[in-house]
Amino acid sequence: MKAVKYLLIRNIAACASILGLLFAVGTQAQQSHPGKFPEIQRQILQHRAIEAMIWGMPAVNLDLMYQAMLRETKARDNQMLYWSRLVDWKTQTLTPNTDVIYFTPYFDTKELGPIVLEIPPAHDGAIVGTIMDAWQMPLEDVGPAGADRGQGGKYLILPPGHAGQVPESYIVLPSLTYKGYALIRSILRSGSDADLAKAVEYGKRMKIYPLSQADNPAPTVYVDAAGVLYDATIQYDIRFFKSLNRLVQYEPWLERDRAMIDTLRMIGIEKGKPFAPDAEMARSLNDAAARAHTFLDGKYKEVVTTGPFAEGSRWSFPESIKLVFKASQAQFADPNVYPVDARGLLFTFIFFTPKRLGEGQFYLMAIDDKEGQSLDGGKTYRLNVPANAPVRQYWSATLYDRTTHALIREMPHAGRSSQSPGLQINADGSVDLYFGPKAPAGKESNWTPTDPDGEFEILFRFYGPLPPLFNKTWVLPDIEPVK
Repeated sequence: MKAVKYLLIRNIAACASILGLLFAVGTQAQQSHPGKFPEIQRQILQHRAIEAMIWGMPAVNLDLMYQAMLRETKARDNQMLYWSRLVDWKTQTLTPNTDVIYFTPYFDTKELGPIVLEIPPAHDGAIVGTIMDAWQMPLEDVGPAGADRGQGGKYLILPPGHAGQVPESYIVLPSLTYKGYALIRSILRSGSDADLAKAVEYGKRMKIYPLSQADNPAPTVYVDAAGVLYDATIQYDIRFFKSLNRLVQYEPWLERDRAMIDTLRMIGIEKGKPFAPDAEMARSLNDAAARAHTFLDGKYKEVVTTGPFAEGSRWSFPESIKLVFKASQAQFADPNVYPVDARGLLFTFIFFTPKRLGEGQFYLMAIDDKEGQSLDGGKTYRLNVPANAPVRQYWSATLYDRTTHALIREMPHAGRSSQSPGLQINADGSVDLYFGPKAPAGKESNWTPTDPDGEFEILFRFYGPLPPLFNKTWVLPDIEPVK
């Protein structure tokens, strides 16, 4: 026993000696190289801040839209924010659709418990949309391409860990977060004023209310955001981290994200504590945000230009986006797949994740012309849309600012679609669209204006896509410069 005690004491002494030596060496090194360790710490802090931005992008993306609602409209949780007309440049969200009527109810189950969202039957209207959690991960699609299959239905959104009894006749959606929203589009039958009014009226048949009031719900409050400057573009500075902190404080930690707890703590975000960076921390976070923007923008160009949808095409739907959609549709159930980097990149230029990609809508993006050059707002381009486009509803081509991924500011309109009034159709059934600072003579109805001082990108939408799109028997040509 004495021998064991002797060895234990000797080992403790040896460890103390080693620790003392390391402390002395560290102190001497710090004295010999003043500022070295603080610089290393600063670099690690910035690295963690960049990782936090990439990880938190979908949640911050949603929070910025939510904050714009609170700031610019009178809408609140569990009400129905909507646009009574097609959105224009004042709706500064990421790559929005300018050819549908938007409804975006933001829900919160923390205080009120389960929330009901009622979708009307698709008899004299059409709804396309998705209900998502605070991470913009899909809980379920709604409408003809959703769980109700166009028959209408009551979707019941449950708070995290809900253990109460669930009534029958509801489409039940357990959520891992308290907050979330639904991105719902009321589809126009044509571009006429009458059909626009019908789309608004049809959308306003939707209802949202707490399950506790299901027997006698109060009328749904509708708040119109048309004409409001609704800026939800990503802020690559300390404001990003303020948004991220709001999420951490309000929502439960998800098991898949527990590894981020210490990462966020180092940059001053910790559950139950205020986010109050000092001047030095604020400078580091601002610098990290700028670096993250540079990195993400470079990755965006890389994935969009190296993932052609058809062989040799400049139009793309990158594999990394497919990976995110596939993983998110299963709520990241596969323990071996968690595409955080691809997810972060995706939500720098879009909002919304569908539950069933390709049923209700499909998208192709282009940032280069046929010659491989960036789309320049000072030049004029032509896109020939071949006849018999593979859609049940409509197609559209919408332009966005290449820097912000939002609609180009101060433009009278942002795109053209198969439903645009006065659209000129060629004798063979194809359509020539033009993009540039000035309309070619006689082509005003097929033209979309650009900012001559900036670059732009084009998102081509297929609503109700058909098989020829996916089997490549119908291919969208590249965008050509007009000489």
